[in-house]
Amino acid sequence: MGIKISSAVILKLSQKHGVTEEDVIQCFSNINGTFLIDNREQHKPDPPTMWFISTTDTGRQLKVVFIKREGDVHIRTAYQPNETEMLIYNKFGANK
Repeated sequence: MGIKISSAVILKLSQKHGVTEEDVIQCFSNINGTFLIDNREQHKPDPPTMWFISTTDTGRQLKVVFIKREGDVHIRTAYQPNETEMLIYNKFGANK
């Protein structure tokens, strides 16, 4: 599984969220749970939008949003999760 991040997304992550490509890669390496599917109507593309919350090597928590296409993971965004997102992930995605 390769992680693909377009140059436009890298720029957005950096400018809007202060997130680097390395931060995203670390979150995949450090995941302690499962991927969730975003079931909201506006987020139902084919393939589906998936997400998880994990930490970077420095302990920063990020929500990583992506789609799987042709065996690769294509990053859509990554940012600090809000309280609601944390509650959802802790309930349905995180390993206990």
